[in-house]
Amino acid sequence: MNKLEKIENYTNEMFEDIKHTDEDGMEFWYARELMPVLQYSKWENLKKVIGKAMIGCENSGIPVKDCFTDVRKPIISGKGKEEFIEDYKLNRYACYLIAQNGDSRKKVIALAQTYFAIQTRKQEITEKEYSLLTEDEKRFYQRDLTRKGNYSLNQTAKKSGVKNFDKFHNAGYKGLYNGETADDIAKRKGLRYREDILDNMGSDELIANLFRISQTEQRLKKDNIQLVTI
Repeated sequence: MNKLEKIENYTNEMFEDIKHTDEDGMEFWYARELMPVLQYSKWENLKKVIGKAMIGCENSGIPVKDCFTDVRKPIISGKGKEEFIEDYKLNRYACYLIAQNGDSRKKVIALAQTYFAIQTRKQEITEKEYSLLTEDEKRFYQRDLTRKGNYSLNQTAKKSGVKNFDKFHNAGYKGLYNGETADDIAKRKGLRYREDILDNMGSDELIANLFRISQTEQRLKKDNIQLVTI
């Protein structure tokens, strides 16, 4: 049996094995190579997920073209003629969004979400040490990282000209939570007025938000963006 068909054999190494690095040292993945790892047998089905991921990317305020690069790969058809098939060059954020919009019934989707999120920011403890923590310990640990990440993001955003921080952060939440603002998330969770939504998240949800924070800050720094209208 192909190891891709055995859920128990899935490890982070499977994502590492198909990872590429460009001339600038930036890591990326090809959608066609990611497809079998995520247990999609048809390109059309994965393409639908990619479409949803692109919408999430756009809602986050990050240009889709920066995360999803349309590439054409040459293949030799059965008649011996060279043809080109559709593919995408994906950065880590794009892969994460694809996992977020994938079939949640597949165990590998949850693994992909964790892999593409948790590797974004260097952890202060090893993965082995992290795996030994209880859920509460993981939550407290991730909450501390998101607190530090938010502070760093706010400093970067302030230098970029951000004035309305509620509007700025809501743009990020909308991309991650299918259009929900911070207030919408708080209402869904049944929180009291002014109760911090980040204090009421599990470790996995905090990891996702840490990823959002990190990607936004990297984007601001990389392109020296001036958000004069926010």
